[in-house]
Amino acid sequence: MLTLTLYTTSHCHLCEEAEAMLISIANDHDITWRSIEIAENNQLLESYGTTIPVIQVNGSNTEIKWPFGAEQILALIQAGTLSK
Repeated sequence: MLTLTLYTTSHCHLCEEAEAMLISIANDHDITWRSIEIAENNQLLESYGTTIPVIQVNGSNTEIKWPFGAEQILALIQAGTLSK
């Protein structure tokens, strides 16, 4: 199973869209993710404050930043699966 991290913040409609895409994709792919609230960490806020949502493959620097669609998430999953 591939584990992803979704960097997000509350009241972010784009983050909600990204999570909805992950939910849809998870039905056909062996993935799981955890959501990280960036507002609670100054370093994450500085890194991702203007680019959230961001999806990252755990254990790597491979990530995609908004804007992205299902195709880019699938490519990220493929890249993460190949690097395992």
